[in-house]
Parts: sequence; structure tokens; C-alpha cells
Amino acid sequence: MGWIESVGDAIHYIEDHITEELSMDEIAGKVFLSPFYFQKGFSMLCGFTVGEYVRLRRLTLAGSELVLTDNKVIDIAVKYGYDSPDSFTKAFTRFHGVTPSAIRKEGAMMKSFAPLKIEFLLKGGFIMDYKVIEKDAFTVFAASKKFKYNSSKTEIPAFWAEHQQSGNGRVVCGMYGICIDESMGTDEFEYLIADNYNPATEVPEGFVTRVIPKQNWAIFPCKGAMPDAIQSVNHQIFSEWLPNCKEYEIAAGINVEMYSDPTPYPKGLQDENYYTEIWIPVKKK
Repeated sequence: MGWIESVGDAIHYIEDHITEELSMDEIAGKVFLSPFYFQKGFSMLCGFTVGEYVRLRRLTLAGSELVLTDNKVIDIAVKYGYDSPDSFTKAFTRFHGVTPSAIRKEGAMMKSFAPLKIEFLLKGGFIMDYKVIEKDAFTVFAASKKFKYNSSKTEIPAFWAEHQQSGNGRVVCGMYGICIDESMGTDEFEYLIADNYNPATEVPEGFVTRVIPKQNWAIFPCKGAMPDAIQSVNHQIFSEWLPNCKEYEIAAGINVEMYSDPTPYPKGLQDENYYTEIWIPVKKK
């Protein structure tokens, strides 16, 4: 099964089980993908996280049920995954712009978030530079924090900002940004702001070392101002390279971004020639 077909099948599974408790492990397992890369790829292809998709679809369906049935608000709230009428009303109002009672009593306008449909589009050929190399295990020295998949898009940049503002950037410069989900079966992962580890250097309190295991890595170069350059290549990996790659598939729950020293570049991270890399662990199909 191809990458895009797998994401499409996952969407069908979500829609068929939208009122049930859904875990990333379960959804990804149904389409034979690791939760780690399923969630990353879903976000790249669709523009929002799996959790956001489920939430918006449930609130859309809840609105329709309020209009079309006489079911109690508390029953609809529970059906679509909310523990109380208050939490449901708050989420409902943020999405629809009106309260559930306004929908039912006043016939107020609602919003609709339609189910996704993944389709192949025939486009011009694309060119991506990459290489596959075997790299021995290596150890990194890092600031570490756990993140939920659904909130990591905004929280990881905040983690970097906090790291620099606190002065920790003088301890770990941040040669790498590394996501690690060894079990590939939970709703959270470890994120590292990391440098190569020097065994002769003592690890200060509050920092960790992690061993990145021996892997074959597909390495994709990125050139341009951050974060646009690296985000663009990330999108290409999951929307173009991975769906069309006949030789390799993702091998482990690790993702590495390597950042070059911005000092030599006239505009630093915003320089048009600034260089970064994305490393994806791969294995032969």
C-alpha cells in the first residue's frame, strides 16, 4: 500500500469510528504505519493534525445532530467525546461561533468541516536532492522535553525560544532538533535540542545524553531562510518523495533536523543560502 493511500484509508477509518475513542496507535496500526510518521505525514499532507481533524469533524456532526434530533445536549456532548456540557459548549462555541442552545432554539448559522478526501493529482515532474547513507550510532548531549503530537507545532518553537532566553543556548547550541518516539505507539514523543556529545565533558544538571542508533538515513538538503526552507522540504518529503519512492520505507520513530552554524551567513538564519538537513531513517522495502 502506498503512503497516500494509507493516509486516505486512515481517514476512512476515522470517519467510520468518529464517535468512538480513537488512539493514534490504533489508527496508524490499521493502515500499517508507525504512529510517529503517520502523524507527521498527515500534518504535512493535510495542513492540520490528526487530533484537530477529529475534533473539527466531531463538532460538525454534533451541530447537525442538534438541528436534526431532539437528543439532549449532554447526550450529544458525551457521544462526541466531551465529559461535560460546559466543555462541549466552550468547544462548540469556539468552532461554530454560537452556543448549542442558539443553534437549537434560534436556528443560528453553523459552520461545517467536510471530511477529507485524498486524491492523486497529476502534476509536473519534481526534483528532490537526497542521498541515503549508513551512519554509525552516535551520542548527543541535549535539552529534552516531552510533547503531545497535537500541540507540538506551537510548543516546540516556544521550547527553542525558552532554551535561548534562559541562557541554555550557551551549553547546548542546538546543532540538531531530534524527535524520538521509540515505541511508536503513544500520543507523545521526546524532543531534543542537541549537540554532538563529548565524553570528556560533564553533563550539567537538567541536560541528558541520548544514543541515536545506527541507521540508514535518507538525507535531504534544505537551502534558504528558516523556517520556510525546511518546512517546504518537509512537505515535499511527505507529499512527493515518500509516496513515489519504490525503494525505501520509513524504518524507525526518529526524525533529525541538522542546523548549520548561522554565524558565517550575512543574514544568519534568514539568509537565502542558509543550510540545513532533514534526516529520515529508512530501510529497503
